[in-house]
Amino acid sequence: MALTPQNNEAFLREVDEELRRDNVTNFWRRYGLLVAAAVVLGLAALAGWMIWQQRQAAAAGREGEALAQAIDSLSKNNAAGARASLDALATSETPGYRAVAKLAQADVALQSGNRAGAAQIYQSVATDAGIGQPFRDVALVRATAAEFDRLPPATVIQRLRPLAQPGNPWFGSAGEMVAMAELAQGNGAAAARLFTAIANDAAVPQSIRSRAVQMAAVVDAGGQAPAAAAPTPAAAPQETAR
Repeated sequence: MALTPQNNEAFLREVDEELRRDNVTNFWRRYGLLVAAAVVLGLAALAGWMIWQQRQAAAAGREGEALAQAIDSLSKNNAAGARASLDALATSETPGYRAVAKLAQADVALQSGNRAGAAQIYQSVATDAGIGQPFRDVALVRATAAEFDRLPPATVIQRLRPLAQPGNPWFGSAGEMVAMAELAQGNGAAAARLFTAIANDAAVPQSIRSRAVQMAAVVDAGGQAPAAAAPTPAAAPQETAR
């Protein structure tokens, strides 16, 4: 007996559902273990990532406390009390803590008169590609200031020229050293232009601007200049990133 259109549609639906059940059954028979393993591995990876995040947060908290204690010791002129914390933080996997700890170590070395040691630590920050550029810039400025007397003028110019540009946060400190290096090489006109630019830059700290005004006034426009004293390492920290 022929099927009516309604019965035919019902039959086709039953066949389609049966095929789907068979396909699902066959799929799980073939790939069920693989799917289950993938789910377990995914959950394990998620759990591992969450545990790692918690450990990182806990470690960051401990490092933050250690840095705060070290800074408190330094503020009380207790460098010995800060040494252990700074030594540990100087190898931190967190770039910010590592940078601050090393800069503090270098400052302590500088205050104790160890310019060479301070310059070496500053340089380690300046060349650390994992540390943010602002930290690296300040380290380069301070390293150059610490060893200015021992560096060839050409090296000073090469190091700091990228920072000795109007608009750069370290224009004043870097520009002052570049200008004095130009003087040492007999380039009085170039030095005068740079001193004048520093003196006219309202964003540069007033102490550096005042020195620049004085130097610009005494530099002979024809290139002859009086002997210039080297900047002190303390000059660099007076300028802060904007």
